[in-house]
Amino acid sequence: MTEGEAAGSPVAEPEAAESPAGNPEAAGSREGDLRAEPGGTSLPSEAAAPVGSPGRGESPVWVKSERQLRREAELRGRARRSVSVATASTIVVVVALVVGITSSPGWPRVRETFLSPEAFVAALPDVLRGFVLNIEMFLIAEVFILVLGLLVAVVRGLRSPVFFPLRALAVIYTDVFRGIPTILLIYLVGFGIPALALQGAPSDPVTLGIIALVLSYGAYVAEVFRAGIESVHPSQRAAARSLALTQGQTMRHVVLPQAVRRVIPPLLNDFVSLQKDTALVSVLGPLEALRQAQIHKDLDFNFTPYLVAALLFILLTVPMARFTDHLAARAARRQTGGGTA
Repeated sequence: MTEGEAAGSPVAEPEAAESPAGNPEAAGSREGDLRAEPGGTSLPSEAAAPVGSPGRGESPVWVKSERQLRREAELRGRARRSVSVATASTIVVVVALVVGITSSPGWPRVRETFLSPEAFVAALPDVLRGFVLNIEMFLIAEVFILVLGLLVAVVRGLRSPVFFPLRALAVIYTDVFRGIPTILLIYLVGFGIPALALQGAPSDPVTLGIIALVLSYGAYVAEVFRAGIESVHPSQRAAARSLALTQGQTMRHVVLPQAVRRVIPPLLNDFVSLQKDTALVSVLGPLEALRQAQIHKDLDFNFTPYLVAALLFILLTVPMARFTDHLAARAARRQTGGGTA
């Protein structure tokens, strides 16, 4: 009798059902053997065994062997030990930090100037109102940054000689604006453009701050998009061109969808940084969160309003960071087919 006949024979199934539960030694001696499912696929004999007789119209039910149950119990035990060790070590580190900070000589002074409940309550409404302006600047700048970054990345990918001036401008833009610190660019744009006295030029500090952020982060995002475009394998372009698609159609329907999907995690990482850098616009004078905190600090020389602003930024940044991690982990699972690399 061949192996396939033995697997498909109704006589062989009771042995398979009894071996793991009734005779562990017999099950262990068959380690590495494969059992055939009624549909033709095979499973390791140590992982599961069928119960029921398809010949009598009963659907086979796969039950775990004793070895598999012991393995899962061991894995659960390891997980519990890991959680216990991690919890204990975290508690020890936190307690050591709290004891070290509170026992320092300057702790009473720090508690008075940075952790004043009265100053916290007094500054919270104004700082929160200013933080709304930070969010508005972030949302407006994000849209323009995406458009500018994608446009520059596409221009840098043009290969025809006629587009050389555009490619050169794109390269100069990314090189220059990535080389200037963001706060310095805010100063240059915020005070330089109004000094030109051009007709129709913006003079609102919020608008000027958004322009500076777009110019600065657009250069970084352009490089992120370019990396995603170049990560698409050339065979994808060749396959699209073989289907009579033009260069533009290939970029629009084949390259860009894959590139954008691959660069979403680093893009979100840049936007987390952008959300924090909206506070730099305070040097131009708009009453955003940092400026409101500075005003309250100047009233009583207490630094607690800065702590209020920091907490508000953290409340917005941490969820974005965790969402970025989630997307990165999902992309890694897709690349490994749901398993581990």
